[in-house]
Amino acid sequence: MRNGVLFVCYGNACRSIMAEALANHHWGDSLLVASAGLTALGHIPAETMHVLEEIGVSTSGLYSKGLHEVDIERFQLILDLALHPLAGIIPPSFKGKVIQYRVSDPFMEGLHAFRQTRNTIEWLITEKLSEWLDEE
Repeated sequence: MRNGVLFVCYGNACRSIMAEALANHHWGDSLLVASAGLTALGHIPAETMHVLEEIGVSTSGLYSKGLHEVDIERFQLILDLALHPLAGIIPPSFKGKVIQYRVSDPFMEGLHAFRQTRNTIEWLITEKLSEWLDEE
């Protein structure tokens, strides 16, 4: 069985979308990856796509989706990037681990903020994610 990680934030338009794209870029087929929002924004800001594409990360197939659209049971790890309490939102049948790690939301803050958020998330993907998956 493959490891799986679900990235969650509020709108699934900036942070969790970036995390999904960056995890797919760095981990490839060795990791099941998805993202979702507590309340999907329904679109992805151009800045999100821009800061991913400028470092060569594919944005193909990315779309803003809500948590209710994802089969949570497929994942061993949920990484909550917004620090929103997920109790009562995630079904009690979920047996994986939830890690909360706040990442600044760049929404409507300009390209500089989007780049800072992207860099923080890339650090999480390349430096911390394997630790969290190994703890399973």
